[in-house]
Amino acid sequence: MKKNILATILSIALLACSTTKQNTSSVEKNSFDKQGHRGCRGLMPENTIAAMLKAIDLGVTTLEMDVVISKDRKVVVSHDVYFNENITTTPSGKFLTKAEAAQHLLYTMPYDSIQKYDVGLKPHPDFPKQQKLPAYKPLLSDLIDAAEAYAKQKGRTVTYNIEIKSKPENDGKKHPAIEEFVDLVINVIKEKGIHSRATVQSFDPRGLQLIHQKYPGTITSLLIEGFDKRSLDEQLLQLGFTPAVYSPHFSLVTPELVKQCHGKNMKVIPWTINSIDEMKKQVALVVDGIISDYPDLFSQL
Repeated sequence: MKKNILATILSIALLACSTTKQNTSSVEKNSFDKQGHRGCRGLMPENTIAAMLKAIDLGVTTLEMDVVISKDRKVVVSHDVYFNENITTTPSGKFLTKAEAAQHLLYTMPYDSIQKYDVGLKPHPDFPKQQKLPAYKPLLSDLIDAAEAYAKQKGRTVTYNIEIKSKPENDGKKHPAIEEFVDLVINVIKEKGIHSRATVQSFDPRGLQLIHQKYPGTITSLLIEGFDKRSLDEQLLQLGFTPAVYSPHFSLVTPELVKQCHGKNMKVIPWTINSIDEMKKQVALVVDGIISDYPDLFSQL
């Protein structure tokens, strides 16, 4: 009798464990993509090596970043095509006005000059929690080397989400022609051996189209602005193919949109979500990942 009771209790316990596993939140599954926006912009200077290493410490799945091109055709990790006045200290220790910042185009500067500007010491007005420390805009190749070494040290493997910052009107002025831009970025990704773990994203469909044509097998993500009110089918018609990832502003995400994307075998990874309440709303909508300036919030999901 006692043996039967014990056996029953054990069976119930095992069933409970099994049920718990089945009901586990999607954010606890390995497939949910926790992306640190510009590394961890809310906590560390954006798009710097320090921000990426901190994001790895916080357990992100993917390091999200932006890239531009220098005068000497180096791929530089930077959101802006110029030195933003909110984060820049010049080599002489001065801050830039907005007008001065606009004149500091990275595409007109060789990388050895770019590297002399600090982008980590000036307090960012929008991110009071951001730790201040000396930092510079790194080469994509150097950032990958640092992230790979650090992740290996931590027993981790990370993926990369790299945004090409291009616009048709900026060709030849603020960045090279789009095909050269794409070639430069893909070359770094391949040389560093992360091609299978790298997504290239862009708001500019031209870059994604070229990647789809010239570099089949590369994971692509279509970025969508919050003001873009076209239908999903209209957006994909312009792109000309179905990318692996659809990445809209979080305000656009609805149950219907997620269902449509999943029906086309596209993952939905919205940007940029900086509150735990909104993160929970997005998880409830069954998105496949979240991009956030505050990846420390993922631990609360």
